[in-house]
Amino acid sequence: MTINLKGTALELTPEISDYLHKRLQAVEKFLPKGNDGFMADIELGRTTGHHHSGDIFRAEINIHIGGKTFRAVSEKHDLHSAIDGMKDEITRELSSHKEKRLSLLRRSGQRIKNLLRRFYK
Repeated sequence: MTINLKGTALELTPEISDYLHKRLQAVEKFLPKGNDGFMADIELGRTTGHHHSGDIFRAEINIHIGGKTFRAVSEKHDLHSAIDGMKDEITRELSSHKEKRLSLLRRSGQRIKNLLRRFYK
């Protein structure tokens, strides 16, 4: 997986980068195997504009797989919490997509099996 990492109003230290890569390892199990043709655009940032309670950290990820794009955004008071929230949301989206794809494959297999049963009775 190709990862494009961008920091907005935030310095990307090796500690933050390592933490992010550890969290993304949990996401990789939902990606298709054997195909490295997907890309992840990740933006980490700090906003202070319309928030009155201090700094708010934002973590955003866009994963492009083939012609589909999966997106997750999380805003929290702590950068690590924002990264964890982003990971949870993108994991949920990818898991849902994987379950739908497997369900479609199983239904198609069952239809073919039923069709073959008609011919061999």
